[in-house]
Amino acid sequence: MKNKSHVIQTVESGSIAEELGIAAGDRLVSINGTEIRDVLDYHYLVKDEFITVLIQKSDGEEWEFEIEKDYDDDLGLVFEEGLMDSYKSCRNKCIFCFIDQMPPNMRETLYFKDDDARLSFLQGNYITLTNLSDEELDRIIFYKLSPINISIHTTNEELRCRMLNNRFAGSSLSKMYKLKEAGIELNGQIVLCKGWNDKEELEKTIHDLAALLPEMKSVSVVPVGLTKYREKLIPLEPFTREDAVEVIETVRRWQNIFLNHYGTRFIYCADEWYIKAGLPIPDEQSYEGYPQIENGVGLVRSFMDEFRLSLKNTKGDGRAKKLSIATGVLAAPFLEQMAKEITGMFPNINLYIYTIINDYFGDNITVAGLLTGTDIINQLKGKNLGDCLLLPEVLLRHGETVLLDDVTVDDIENALQTKICIVKSDGRSFLDAVLNY
Repeated sequence: MKNKSHVIQTVESGSIAEELGIAAGDRLVSINGTEIRDVLDYHYLVKDEFITVLIQKSDGEEWEFEIEKDYDDDLGLVFEEGLMDSYKSCRNKCIFCFIDQMPPNMRETLYFKDDDARLSFLQGNYITLTNLSDEELDRIIFYKLSPINISIHTTNEELRCRMLNNRFAGSSLSKMYKLKEAGIELNGQIVLCKGWNDKEELEKTIHDLAALLPEMKSVSVVPVGLTKYREKLIPLEPFTREDAVEVIETVRRWQNIFLNHYGTRFIYCADEWYIKAGLPIPDEQSYEGYPQIENGVGLVRSFMDEFRLSLKNTKGDGRAKKLSIATGVLAAPFLEQMAKEITGMFPNINLYIYTIINDYFGDNITVAGLLTGTDIINQLKGKNLGDCLLLPEVLLRHGETVLLDDVTVDDIENALQTKICIVKSDGRSFLDAVLNY
């Protein structure tokens, strides 16, 4: 049987691999005589200070390198397949799955459902554990991979089976406890669906998750996202303002309990709950270092605090310019407030904040990261956009200049006949873009 080898896509400049003459198109055959099954094997084996690496050159010749390096130093290899293996797709049919609510005729990669533990470790993706075999669980423990991010939703096993449409979804929760016993750090996520896992079920879930402390570091509660493409799917209702207030009160009560007993708030509400409820976003201290910021927990607070700190350290002047900013419904009120604070110090800067309604996915989708080029173009045509239109980086596919609907930044520039400036998702970068464009 032929050994599995891995095609090297690029070699990082200045890396160990470049110094050794390893090049794109070569193949990694083994490290320390061990065949590399996937990226987990690679990360584990490459850590040592003394390693033997077997490379097959593009002409078929094999080179063996004995490498002495600092522990944890990487070789600088980027592989053609990011996981050095095929991606594992999700076998669930969750009632809240966003991919099942996508419009037709989008690019194929957007319809792929991953539930791969390796992506949880490498990229912070959340996994349900239903697709995790006992062998894979043992590998996580052996390699001491942390953190592993888990989509929990409910600890009611029968309810979890119904919500995920997987008869193993309930029993798979036992894997969380095995990971805890092995000392693996965990984070959790609860996607809340009205009439399913809220109210008493949410209370039960939060209570049960206390048993996973301290290895379970944090849990977020996020509202289900509902697009207009839910035909033939189980009906789900959007949360009301009153619902949001109730969720926040439940979480706050449990935060106080956890804070008193464990010294951590542990459970956090996504920003969307506070905005829906019309309540203030909590202060920075309430987020304890923002462990769930990628889930939209504390993102607004972090953004505004960074912005205000940067503005405080900036001296106002008379510079003059006109800029426009496009954003989603959720972020618009906060950007409008920040625009006022900027013009208070820079009176000759005119900022136009445009709230883009998500017609593409449906107006229940209010986050900026799911806006499309089509909606931006349609809703900004003929508007006063000033010298430049600022768009948030979260609109773009990582490392590229294309939005979810395959409209590019250049397409928007051409359609609106205005320059586009892409802004990173932090308050300091936002202020810098406004002042220094």
